[in-house]
Amino acid sequence: MQQIESYLDAHQDAYLQELLAFLAIPSVSALPEHAGDVRRAGQWVTERLTRAGLEHVQLLETGGHPVVYGDWLHADGSPTILIYGHFDTQPADPLELWERPPFAPYIEGDRIYARGVSDNKGNMFIAILAVEALLATRGALPVNVKLLFEGQEEIGSPQLPAFIQGHRELLACDLALSTDSGQYSESEPAITVGLKGICGVQLDMRGPNRDVHSGVYGGAIQNPLHAMARLLASMRSPEGKILVQGFYDGVRPLTPQDRADIAAVPFDEQAYMDDLGVTDLFGEPGYTARERAWARPTLEVNGLWGGFTGEGTKTVIPSEAHAKITCRLVPDQDPAQIVELLRRHVAMHTPPGVTVTVTSSDNGSRAYLIPADHPGVQAASEVLAALYGRQPYLERTGGSVPVTTFFQAYLGVYTVSFGFGLPDERIHSPNEFFRRSSFRRGQTAYAMLMDRLAQEAL
Repeated sequence: MQQIESYLDAHQDAYLQELLAFLAIPSVSALPEHAGDVRRAGQWVTERLTRAGLEHVQLLETGGHPVVYGDWLHADGSPTILIYGHFDTQPADPLELWERPPFAPYIEGDRIYARGVSDNKGNMFIAILAVEALLATRGALPVNVKLLFEGQEEIGSPQLPAFIQGHRELLACDLALSTDSGQYSESEPAITVGLKGICGVQLDMRGPNRDVHSGVYGGAIQNPLHAMARLLASMRSPEGKILVQGFYDGVRPLTPQDRADIAAVPFDEQAYMDDLGVTDLFGEPGYTARERAWARPTLEVNGLWGGFTGEGTKTVIPSEAHAKITCRLVPDQDPAQIVELLRRHVAMHTPPGVTVTVTSSDNGSRAYLIPADHPGVQAASEVLAALYGRQPYLERTGGSVPVTTFFQAYLGVYTVSFGFGLPDERIHSPNEFFRRSSFRRGQTAYAMLMDRLAQEAL
């Protein structure tokens, strides 16, 4: 590794300048006006993979935002590793809360600031640089490598399942690595072994055929806002248990070892509350806050609107009310089944005098869980222990990375999460940043991991 370390050290200034150029591309996948920028980011990645020494590099169409593929397949007898990341970003709103424009990246001390730097451009670039360093110093890689970077993760990867299913031979591998993850702290490593699934619906409730005078009609007809409040309240108990019939039927129970692994990860409840500015924690009875966030299913209202919300008063009963709901799912819940259960609940609990249309989102995904004793997890644990001087925590998260379930379903492989973002780096929020120290450490870690995986029978 000494030669690789010297190579990486010698190129850090250039790598940082390249990263800044990458970050300046406003590749916001959710906004149609940035579709060209997402493609431009994909073209940037394509060119960079080629310069790194990868072969068969190509920008591939999906029917939506494109993906980038490249490989190096000359390590006879060694496993094939698929490295995944994404080059699209979240929208930057609210812009007024950014200290500098979100796509005008800059470095301040140990921090690189820009939208998408931690999630996921900085982390995915790390893997490219590790591959480049290995090829430049040794002329070969210890394992066969395929790289797949997408431009639609932040919108739920809608075209990726069909793309992976249609390119099984191209993407065939023994193990996947996801750069879209992080570590517990600057001094404490972690491996994410569990991710929640997701499904969502929008409720559109209608009452009278127009907004009506609240004095003339009040007390005589159903108010959709009141009715929506009642309907939503029927979905959870005051204590936080989900009341949708059948919701928990497919939930895999937590084992004593599961609960022990979760409890082993440090968690300061008071610091957690202070950071969020809340006075109490809340949720399903019988579980700790961490267990609820990491390993129990949830049902949350993400948006609620209707009626007059401007300054002053407008005395109306509105004709409509709307709500958006997402459920984070755990093994072995089926997103489609949960949506059907929500439809049934709405049909049974809609108050009289209004009608409701339930529209499901098309980006649902199942939960993901990799066994803690999987050889890929063990290899990653050894590398992180060597770098940090301590064993990594085995974490779960309430977030979703749908590609992990796609790889499992269509390629038959597990994914090891191996990224270097940290929890305070404000992903999806204004003033997102990534540490230069993490950027550099991750390059060494990926080179070490490829060496280590060459020894595994995956």
